[in-house]
Amino acid sequence: MIPSHFNYHNPTNLAQVFALLSEHAGEAKVLAGGHSLLPMMKFRFAEPTHLVDLADVAVLKGIKVNDSNLLIGAMSSENDLLRFANMEQLCPLLFKATQLIADPQVRNRGTIGGDIAHGDPGNDQPAVMLALNAQFHLESSQGKRIVAADEFFHGTYQTALAADELLTAIEIPLEQANKRFGFRKLKRKTGDFATAACALTLNFNDGQCSDVRIALTNLAPKSFRAYQAEWLLNNHPLNQDTIDAAVELAMRACEPAKDLRGDAQYKTKMAGEMLKRALLDATSSDSQ
Repeated sequence: MIPSHFNYHNPTNLAQVFALLSEHAGEAKVLAGGHSLLPMMKFRFAEPTHLVDLADVAVLKGIKVNDSNLLIGAMSSENDLLRFANMEQLCPLLFKATQLIADPQVRNRGTIGGDIAHGDPGNDQPAVMLALNAQFHLESSQGKRIVAADEFFHGTYQTALAADELLTAIEIPLEQANKRFGFRKLKRKTGDFATAACALTLNFNDGQCSDVRIALTNLAPKSFRAYQAEWLLNNHPLNQDTIDAAVELAMRACEPAKDLRGDAQYKTKMAGEMLKRALLDATSSDSQ
């Protein structure tokens, strides 16, 4: 299909972006990589009359590392993450999960900020950000604020972003980034959304888990943490009974929608299986 008529804008700095969003309030949408918005425009699920392309806003790109944090510009592509020096060592969960996003063409154009800000429960990065305890830098003409990933995702295509705000950067604590991790994703074919996926981080010493964060993808109206499963794993020695109980609690928290990838029962069962495999990966003797 063909999108409805729109006016195209190509700003080069944030001041121009915010001026356009203010001038065309309620009628403008920002364009990051385009892999989520453009298909919606073609099907006319979204019909902005003004499209604000962020491709030439240089301040939104780039990756920096300091003593305590990894700071990623929202317009950094998925392949930028994979090409960044030592990313596999700095944040192995992010590196592994990004390798499994869609296909090379999508990763070359799609941005981490677009993946997150779109609020699609089927996207991969939201659950990864929840597992990594990330914080999102939001900015508008009125100022800046930081919102934790735990507070950012509200529902399907619904986030904490106000209409005049941009997600400008993603901040990941290096202490969290270096924890043991697991990431498992079931999909029908290369390029498809996950049928079910699980991202988790934890500490593991003397057979006991601590600081467990479990996040699930495409299993509810938004990516979410399995809090009850986390609590159980944090408070009991890890064994087969504990794993089975945590899997059961995580499955109870799922609310998947039926689609071509399967019905709710199948998706819920696969959520449990992805959690089990991710947990075993994170606690195995050869895990980091």
